[in-house]
Amino acid sequence: MKKLIIIMVPIITIVIVLILALNYLNIIPKKTYTAKDFNIETLKSQIDYDNDGIDDYTDIMLGAREDALNMPTYKSAYYAGGYPPENEGVCTDVIWRAFKNAGYILKDLVDEDIKNNLEKYKNIKNPDPNIDFRRVYNLKVFFDNNANVLTNDIYKIEEWQPGDIVIFEESHIGIISDKRNKNGVPYLIHNTGQPVREEDVMERYKQIITGHYRWNGLK
Repeated sequence: MKKLIIIMVPIITIVIVLILALNYLNIIPKKTYTAKDFNIETLKSQIDYDNDGIDDYTDIMLGAREDALNMPTYKSAYYAGGYPPENEGVCTDVIWRAFKNAGYILKDLVDEDIKNNLEKYKNIKNPDPNIDFRRVYNLKVFFDNNANVLTNDIYKIEEWQPGDIVIFEESHIGIISDKRNKNGVPYLIHNTGQPVREEDVMERYKQIITGHYRWNGLK
């Protein structure tokens, strides 16, 4: 019996650690909820920029989800022309691909805003269209000045809607999903190279949220 216990203890420990790791990586499926489960109205944009019959908020969220499902390899690199191949990307590539799904060319919008408001972009000395739109700190300036700025409190759950943009300490960015956890907190669609790209991590990251935005079209 003593030998059996000696053998079983490390095995049980390994199994527990493995389960905890899989849970942390959101590989173990969890029950998901929707806004309706919490009596929250899902907002629809009044704009359908690409005239595809789907409002902008939904289009942006679906575009981000498409990128998540494509699982591009996480690779941070500089590309002539600005755009990485479809099978590569970082967190910021989720954003421009999501916007493209709604008909917006985010690169052009950011480049134009930098040209017209360079003094607001403190991290840019010499504009570089090949990379500027793929920097989180530049996107924060862009959204601060061109989108609706919303609460950073994730527990004001009714104020978080599918297609919203969220920034973490000017070093990471993602799109809010239409899925929610048991507390009503939304899932995040993002890319850090993790195995599941649409996941329940907002409560884990809540202390470092520095921006929450909703895109309401071109001004």
